[in-house]
Amino acid sequence: MYQKYRYMEPLVQRYFLYLSYNGTAYCGWQIQPNGNSIQEELTKALSTILRTPIEVVGAGRTDTGVHAKRMIAHFDSPIKIENSTKFVTNLNSFLPADIAVEKIELVNNHSHARFDALSRKYEYHVITHKSPFHNNLAARISFPLDFDKMNEAAELLFEYEDFTSFSKLHTDVKTNNCKLMCARWESVGEEWVFTIEANRFLRNMVRAIVGTLFEVGKGTLSLDDFRAVIEAKDRCKAGHSVPACGLYLVDVTYPSFVFSVE
Repeated sequence: MYQKYRYMEPLVQRYFLYLSYNGTAYCGWQIQPNGNSIQEELTKALSTILRTPIEVVGAGRTDTGVHAKRMIAHFDSPIKIENSTKFVTNLNSFLPADIAVEKIELVNNHSHARFDALSRKYEYHVITHKSPFHNNLAARISFPLDFDKMNEAAELLFEYEDFTSFSKLHTDVKTNNCKLMCARWESVGEEWVFTIEANRFLRNMVRAIVGTLFEVGKGTLSLDDFRAVIEAKDRCKAGHSVPACGLYLVDVTYPSFVFSVE
């Protein structure tokens, strides 16, 4: 004889959290033993509000001084959050001024902010003059750049998937292959902005690509030279990494099943 069981609500509810931050004062996204991080601030605030230890998992890691216009993270709540607007207001009151939560969204309990992401989009911001309003929010360059030529070089990136030349050395990833969806410089107000989107990024990849594009823009590298850098699969052949202050994570996309909640 079969025993009948009453339907039980799940013990936890998983939420996606959408936030932005100025990364100037932080050692990056990930919790570090000797520095304050975005993840640590969120963990403390959520644990205080929900009155239980909370783990926060981000869509990726941003390095020291890197900003985010939109980062996605997930956390599990021991209770269902009935009023998300009120919860976000309360959460923001516990966070420092340079971190802001936009919204939270109930998702499938198996959804993962990092592993379910389809793509991530970054911007790199450059200014060509001194400006107190861009301090630590854009990279200032003091040499002329040919942005049209840099866009020609950026087009070459789409011909490749192995970006070993732009990866930080001695990482533990299984592959250096990435599929690009966007890579282009545009003039936006006082700034030049490089937008790049891919299914995944290697550590330091964006800053290394931008640094190598600078060499093309200065005339140090030709388009053929830029192609040779990619094909060399050697970080030592590429340009220097540009300053972290100009880099922003701006969006993360997910498949629809992530938001399918029964």
